[in-house]
Amino acid sequence: MALLAPERHDRILALLARDGTVSVQQLADSFAVTRETVRRDLDQLEAEGALRRIHGGAVAASTPSRAESSLQERLARQSEQKLRIAQAALTYLPPETGGSMIIDAGTTTEALAGLLADRSPAESGTRRFLLTNALPIAQRLSSASSFDVEILGGSIRGITGAAVGAQTTAALQRRRADVVFLGTNGVDAAFGLSTPDTAEAAVKTALLEAGQQRVLLADSSKLGRTSLVQFARLEDIDVLITDVEPQAALAQALQEAEVDVVVAP
Repeated sequence: MALLAPERHDRILALLARDGTVSVQQLADSFAVTRETVRRDLDQLEAEGALRRIHGGAVAASTPSRAESSLQERLARQSEQKLRIAQAALTYLPPETGGSMIIDAGTTTEALAGLLADRSPAESGTRRFLLTNALPIAQRLSSASSFDVEILGGSIRGITGAAVGAQTTAALQRRRADVVFLGTNGVDAAFGLSTPDTAEAAVKTALLEAGQQRVLLADSSKLGRTSLVQFARLEDIDVLITDVEPQAALAQALQEAEVDVVVAP
């Protein structure tokens, strides 16, 4: 069955994250479509800022360090990959009877929250505790029968729906959960984990410190990228769940940092 345009676009971005470059002929052969169709796909992705066209193909876009898309734009991007990552993250849930977790703001972590919303409570009736700094995630899980939900206070960033500020970080200093699920804008071999906003970076650092096991959810568009503010080193996380094998330099850095890399099937 022929791939739809959104499916082709997701695969093109995954190939760019893995290889750094793609050719029109390579894509046409892989998708069993004409080169004209591939050129239209590449033109559309370039217009969205997702890649840069070169003669005969495309390379990964040089993303400005403070660039941020709206929550709705990000929800529509790489959605299939984010769901696969979220499903793989279910393996790392804390104990069903009395376990605690923290979920960071982000579209991949929101995909995880969507899966959790439909889960039934343990037979004993004991509910997991869930803490989040994300307004959309708190709303999604507020009526879930298997969770006690707490949302961190602070100022809400409209573009991400995340609570930030001194109140947020202070509350996290008094929390220690079994596991924290974290999002990021960039995962780089040298720069580590980064995000565009200083206030949100401070909260992410505090989130990491509040989790005993630290699981990063990052789709392939984040691999090899950097944003303005570093909030953690690679060795500050225990697990990376993504949708493609990282490129060689990043894979080596993750191995040296003793990070378990899980590629979602």
